[in-house]
Amino acid sequence: MRMRIANPPIDPARIARFVDEGYWVETTSNDALEQRARDTPDKLAIVDGRVRLGYGEYYRRAERLAAYFVELGFGADDVVAIQLPNWSEFVIAINAAMLAGIPFCQFHSDFRSREVEFILNFTGASALILPSRFRRFDYLAMLADLRPKLPLLRHIMVVGEDLPPGCFDLRAFLDDPGEPAIDRERLRGRRPRANDLSRAAFTSGTTGDPKAVLHLHNTTNCSARFVNEGHRIDSYSVLLAFLPVGLNWGLINVLQAEFAGCTIVLQEVFDAAKALALIERERVTHFCCAPAHLVSLLNVPDLARYDLSSLQVMTTGGASCPIEVIREVRARLPGHLLELYGMLECGFQSHTTLDDNPEEVCGLVGRPLRQMGIRVVENDGRDCPPGTAGEILTYGPSVTVGYYNNPDANARSFSADGWFATGDIGILDARGYLKIVDRKKELIIRGGANIYPREIEEVLYQHPKVLEAAAVGVPDPRLGERVCACIVLRPGESLSFEELTAFLKDKIATYKLPEFLRLLDALPRTPTGKVQKRPLLDIVLERPE
Repeated sequence: MRMRIANPPIDPARIARFVDEGYWVETTSNDALEQRARDTPDKLAIVDGRVRLGYGEYYRRAERLAAYFVELGFGADDVVAIQLPNWSEFVIAINAAMLAGIPFCQFHSDFRSREVEFILNFTGASALILPSRFRRFDYLAMLADLRPKLPLLRHIMVVGEDLPPGCFDLRAFLDDPGEPAIDRERLRGRRPRANDLSRAAFTSGTTGDPKAVLHLHNTTNCSARFVNEGHRIDSYSVLLAFLPVGLNWGLINVLQAEFAGCTIVLQEVFDAAKALALIERERVTHFCCAPAHLVSLLNVPDLARYDLSSLQVMTTGGASCPIEVIREVRARLPGHLLELYGMLECGFQSHTTLDDNPEEVCGLVGRPLRQMGIRVVENDGRDCPPGTAGEILTYGPSVTVGYYNNPDANARSFSADGWFATGDIGILDARGYLKIVDRKKELIIRGGANIYPREIEEVLYQHPKVLEAAAVGVPDPRLGERVCACIVLRPGESLSFEELTAFLKDKIATYKLPEFLRLLDALPRTPTGKVQKRPLLDIVLERPE
């Protein structure tokens, strides 16, 4: 059966509350984009490795593709799936789907046949937009193998060069300077309302098949508006997006630019040296990243030769940032480093601000956004006293309306009064600042004692030979689990287990000390830079020493 999720049920009280508070509004990102195209058509909107588009041309291309979607017969119960790198065609296709009132499903260019087949069939996608080739991978060959297994997929649009006969060449379609006849009244009648479904976005699937997270235009857009307010992003800002638009934060970056009327620079794949060159050339003012990206930027040779004076705000999130990395960034890079806490299901929940004293908030993710509610609770649901660790619950206008076709996940994740259980362990201090301790599922239990991997990782990062570090629990028949330190060394360094133990023993309790050491060339990470603990544990277990 085709996916029919255009207007999922929403608690009327929730709508009334967020409308009354001014967080859910009638305007959408499409309205913002159209206004920018009308008021400042020549203002630079998008820069990628191939084109530089002003707001007028950006909107013209999105409107043209939206009209084509309507011509193909797509409606609100269809889904347009988009799998592209950070190219201009990606953000144009997203806006085109929204202009035509069609939910979209964006996903990462690294996904391969198993994930793609699951996502397309689970959503019942009518159309797929994908590259012909990217980073030596042949997407058309993958699709040819999958095609018999995708009975609901009706239209395929391809971005690339030298396409085989019969392919719909989306790049050529968008680049065409001609002005086709567009029934704008008909297209305007397809415009979604702000409380209509915008997208189905998929979790990383580290604990099984990915879950489809449903977001309205309002739940997505308010995250972009809230961060623009907190980070002082305006029409003069220049955003750099190297986080994938196929994932949540990269998409929010695009919407931030549209609401602010500023420029967004797309880097198709993160490369630290090239990112620094883009910051210098395009005079980038803001970028968002995972801690791993910061480590890479800091380790670019001749970092000081780049003119980074335009930088105003760097925001890190997606994973806990080691305090040593935060201090090095503040010492070696210009601008402010802010920490942000958020997730696909909830948008952005808290962040440090430009008014915070950097030393006082080092290692914290700030206070909850004024629009969001955060609680830290015991296992029985009671609120923890300040300074005590518990699970983080959140409530607010950017929280998802639920997982699609997954009642078990919805029942586990939402309380009766609408609070969402994040699965993260945190501490709220007496000032209301939040510290992320760890993921609940990554807790290591050794002989009945709870050990939070992040605490160990913070100390590992203090070792001068360590470039990257992670801690995992190795199964043990007597104690349940033992700690294994997984380390990537700085170039040219060596490290023995005895040397590591000597460094750690005066810094953490004896029962928390790693009992195994694995030296690796790299840590497995998600596309957003999070360390993948399950694959990391698999590596450890496959390579006993």
